[in-house]
Amino acid sequence: MASDQEQNGKRLKQLLEKPGNGNCADCGAADPEWASYTVGVFVCHSCSGLHRNIAQISKVKSVLLDPWSSSEVEFVDSVGNDAAKAKYEQIVPAFFYRPTYKDCLLLREQWIRAKYERKEFMCVEKQEPYSAGYREGFLWKRGRDNGQFLSRKFILSEREGVLKYFNKHDAREPKAIMKINTVNANFQPEKIGITHGMQITYLKDNSTRNIFVYHEDGKEMVDWFNAIRAARFHYLQVAFPGASHSELLPKLTRSYIKEGFMEKTGPKHTEGFKKRWFTMDDRRLMYFKDPLDAYARGEVFIGGKENSYTVLPGLPANTQGYRWQFGITIVTPDRKFLLACDTEKNQKDWITAFQTVINRPMLPQEYAVEAYFKHKP
Repeated sequence: MASDQEQNGKRLKQLLEKPGNGNCADCGAADPEWASYTVGVFVCHSCSGLHRNIAQISKVKSVLLDPWSSSEVEFVDSVGNDAAKAKYEQIVPAFFYRPTYKDCLLLREQWIRAKYERKEFMCVEKQEPYSAGYREGFLWKRGRDNGQFLSRKFILSEREGVLKYFNKHDAREPKAIMKINTVNANFQPEKIGITHGMQITYLKDNSTRNIFVYHEDGKEMVDWFNAIRAARFHYLQVAFPGASHSELLPKLTRSYIKEGFMEKTGPKHTEGFKKRWFTMDDRRLMYFKDPLDAYARGEVFIGGKENSYTVLPGLPANTQGYRWQFGITIVTPDRKFLLACDTEKNQKDWITAFQTVINRPMLPQEYAVEAYFKHKP
């Protein structure tokens, strides 16, 4: 006859088959093998570690390896992922970023803390830090020339439609004014080398400007991120009054399609190839001498195939001066751009990234971007 422990283990596995329980309650990863016996949800191994950071609220065990009591199994059965989401995610604002298993640790940890520890989505007043339409505070900003991080005052104003920062705490005039309609933000802990590192970009004279910031407090950093998303959401609702939420949400903030080092040569194709950091941001391919440079050395617009944009593996036969062996040729209506990758895998990944953009039909507003775009050598 099976022991209570064996029966409990068997019952737990059966609970994983129930609708909603087959994916992590917090990041959506498939086949979770951990569960919180105080919150009543099934989570993946990665999120189980984040639940341990709020041990006063959530206590986790392995579904497969740990012993479970009957009362613990009963509780998990009585709740489950769907019921817990209905409780803890009652009023998540449309603009609020819901992280997935692909996102950085900071976003996932703060999402878990917001749900279970701070209960932000059960009480709308707790959403004030990113929902008020105005936010100000101090962030550590990387200096453009010396690379040092210095404390700078930032103000986000939905009413003015801007994000701005000040070089001195008592300064009246901002050092930079970033219009919300061109602002993007994404977390870049590995690139910046700081766990809470965020990259903010905006357009200045149709060229991309990068700003790198962080704050020691993870909540503060994620609140800034969602405040920017809120401001962008409300701007886009006015700019595109007929658009649905599902159409607007992907436009609030965006991750880069691909980043990494490649070699490039100049427009005459006679100069030696130089190693540059490339960033594919939607239809903008930018290249930098250093990944943390404030401005790109050049930007290339990548249009659609119906407008004579193509990407080809390899380089023209007479090309010289490259060290990396895996070439890529981007053909635009104006010229060819010659690039080289260090590995075949990187070559294939970059070609896939370019092809994805080229295969996408251009939108009316993208024709305007193409017309004003500055091809920089």
